[in-house]
Amino acid sequence: MKRFFILTAFIMLCMSSLPAQNQIAAERKVRFGIIVEGDTLPYYQLHEVKVVSSGSLLSDIEIKKNQKLIRNVKKMLPYAKIGKQRLDELERRIAGVSKKDRKAAIKAAEKDLLADFSDELKDCTISQGKVLLKLIDRETGRTSYVLVDELRGKLRAGFYQTFARLFGYNLKAQYDPKNNKEDNLIERIVLSVEYGRL
Repeated sequence: MKRFFILTAFIMLCMSSLPAQNQIAAERKVRFGIIVEGDTLPYYQLHEVKVVSSGSLLSDIEIKKNQKLIRNVKKMLPYAKIGKQRLDELERRIAGVSKKDRKAAIKAAEKDLLADFSDELKDCTISQGKVLLKLIDRETGRTSYVLVDELRGKLRAGFYQTFARLFGYNLKAQYDPKNNKEDNLIERIVLSVEYGRL
């Protein structure tokens, strides 16, 4: 009787451990490894992580103090990023083509931009427009004046600059977060948005 009880207990114990073993076997995956001094170590490819000092992000006090600028940056940042993407596509398209084809491609790209965004951007305020010009410079590395000059010529760039000055804009204003306090604040707002702080 004692043997029967021990045998039954042993069988029940083994049966209860079987699902755990099956579960462990089901969770196994093939991993890459490297051999170091005779030991096999797992090798994992990690995603790139940007490390930003906490001083680069906005504090709670700065967030409360700069609500209007934060709202403007959050509204204009997607347009600047889309503008950068479209500019890169356009530059790839016009690289190495004739002057006539280049002009046609630039006019078509301008027409597409106006069709896609003119209604949305008409409702922007002057301060939002200034932020957009700064963000375009941040994304492309070139001022709006330089972009118009490169794509449409000096005459058109000069006309746009004169017209912009009437409304308080400066297409030649450079984005300089190291030396300009407002640009530094815009940069910190962008970083805070990109890292999920805002």
